[in-house]
This record gives sequence, C-alpha cells and structure tokens, in this order.
Amino acid sequence: MGKRGLATLLDLHQQIIDQGDGYWVKIEAWEIEISVAVPYGIRYSLTLHNPKGVRILGFDNAHSVRSKSGHSARKLAYDHKHRNSRDPGIRYDFKDVHGLLSDFFIDVDKVLKLDKEK
Repeated sequence: MGKRGLATLLDLHQQIIDQGDGYWVKIEAWEIEISVAVPYGIRYSLTLHNPKGVRILGFDNAHSVRSKSGHSARKLAYDHKHRNSRDPGIRYDFKDVHGLLSDFFIDVDKVLKLDKEK
C-alpha cells in the first residue's frame, strides 16, 4: 500500500458521512504493527448504517473469516465484508485504499437502493 493511500484512509478516520434519509457511513482507520494477517499495517472499518443505527454493510479487517474451502490458518482472510447485520463476513480481496473505498461506496449505493425499496 502506498503511503499516499494510507494517508488518505487515515485522514478519513472518525468521519461520519450522511447518505440521506437517515442513512450514514462511518469510517475508522488506524495504523497497527505490520503482520502476516495485516501486511499493510492498517486496521480499518467502513460501515453503512440504517436510520435505526443498525449496520447494514461493513468492510473491515478486525477479525479473521474462514475460507469456505478449508480450515488451514492460511485460509483465514482478515479483509472481508459483511453484507448485513447478521453476516459473519465473506472474503474481500484488498488491493489498495482507492479500490477499497471504491468497492465500499459501490456496495453502499447498491444496499441503499435495495433497502429504500423495502
């Protein structure tokens, strides 16, 4: 991850972004020690909440998610997304900060459209 991308994500830490009709996004990001699980040295959580404050979408690397294909420690993904409030998470292929933010807000738009149609 380039320093510019890292700085961009860190600059967004603690941001709450209004999405209209009571929906909102919260961005959290902070530096951590580089490890095998988090080789780029940043912990992040990007979440979309409904008007009741319930998380209805989230991208994060706060915990591991087991691969469907096995139980080996190498199959654990830390970068993942939650597709609703009860979803334990599915693997997300983190490439860089720009891609993360782009993918997250594309999914935000999709979820808002579906949620508002209910």
